[in-house]
Amino acid sequence: MTALALVLAALPLALLAAAARLGRHVRPSADEWCFLPVVRDQGIGGLVGKFYVTDNGRVGNGLLVGLYARFPVAGHQWYAALSALLVLAVLWALVALVLRRARQSSPRGLPLLVAATATAVFLLATPNTYKTLYWPAGSVSHTVAPVLACSAVLPALAAGTRRGRAAALAAAAVAGVFTGTLSEETSVVALVVLGGLLLFGRRLVTDRAWPFLRTWALTGAAGVVVGTAVLVTSPGSRHRRERFGAGTASVVAPDSLAASARGFAGIAESVLTTWQYAGVLAAGLLLGLLVRPSRTGTAVLRPCRPLPLACAGLLAVLVSGYLCTVITYPVFGPRVVTAARTWNDYLLLYVLVLAGLGALLGRALRRRAARWWTAVAVATAAALCAVSAAGLAPPLHRLGQDMGVRAGRWDRQDASLRAAAARGAEVAPYTPTPVAGMLEPFRDGGRRAWPARCVAEYYRLDAVTRSTRVP
Repeated sequence: MTALALVLAALPLALLAAAARLGRHVRPSADEWCFLPVVRDQGIGGLVGKFYVTDNGRVGNGLLVGLYARFPVAGHQWYAALSALLVLAVLWALVALVLRRARQSSPRGLPLLVAATATAVFLLATPNTYKTLYWPAGSVSHTVAPVLACSAVLPALAAGTRRGRAAALAAAAVAGVFTGTLSEETSVVALVVLGGLLLFGRRLVTDRAWPFLRTWALTGAAGVVVGTAVLVTSPGSRHRRERFGAGTASVVAPDSLAASARGFAGIAESVLTTWQYAGVLAAGLLLGLLVRPSRTGTAVLRPCRPLPLACAGLLAVLVSGYLCTVITYPVFGPRVVTAARTWNDYLLLYVLVLAGLGALLGRALRRRAARWWTAVAVATAAALCAVSAAGLAPPLHRLGQDMGVRAGRWDRQDASLRAAAARGAEVAPYTPTPVAGMLEPFRDGGRRAWPARCVAEYYRLDAVTRSTRVP
């Protein structure tokens, strides 16, 4: 079974490698035109201050944006590879540690298969993969944010000594504060999950493990609340709410709550009809079918109760998804149904729950079905994993072609604008080079100029004017 797991894992890993390679075609766009001059002239601290005072209050977000904007084009090109590697590493470690805590052993390569499949589906099965993976500004807020929050679980799962538990509590506090200043939506998801652990965790873990789990969850939740308070009370956050008319009253208004429910229903329909997510369920099914009890380690989990676990996971996804839609609706309005990047904050939880549901189903089949039924289930799940990975390849290929075309045009225009600035020109023409619905200056036939001023600042010009021909 080790060979089967490794062969199947090679498919999503190859897909992720191809996606990472396409990162060489990424070029700045949208908000990044405005971030780059600030980081160049004022450093990362200047961008963090701008976020806090003027933009949105997300100081953690400003720090991460500044880290890649410090290396203008190269930072954008390497971002996809590094973020995909981060997601894969966190999920791989998560699966391995959960198995260890559950005192289960698996064939080598099986945790990697589950993690690689979940990573590929999370990053590539969305309606707009570019904004999920290749647009660093959007990815930092909605793709990397939930992964960083998830990584705070790893020290808690690995803790086996008093010092390890203390480190896990410190990590939970730091991660909570950072998450609160990074993404409002991820903060909502984190609070829902931590609240669920506080309510039902005693039924999940043994009496000996419960005090630590309770303290860890309270520490993480307190950190999120502190970070969120820093964000919400910042001048930048107030400016953003005023700009979009997204005050507390508008968020909880009955019309807004009802519209959010309709929007979330539309999002759920889109996600549930994306068949590639079945690959995660299949990978989890393989996990449940092929693991075996292990005598190593100390038992911290109570005997498995599949139905309550499944219901709790699904409820967490539904509650967090709806609440995230509630807080984003005043900003996006009906477009929340198409602003797919904002779904990722809770889609990571959805992917993890799918894998867990598959594992529970596999466990039930392994314990109760005949051996030949188990063999059929293994073959079916393996085929579904392979088909799911293959189904993600064509859209990625088409996106890569579009990105390559845009990169060539962007590079020619970049050279032209730099040459104009070197000649001492104060004004130069700019032709929009959009890709995957990204915002560019002079869109809508030139009626919307933003971020033309930022483009001019980036090239040290006084202004750029609309052009329809790429140099």
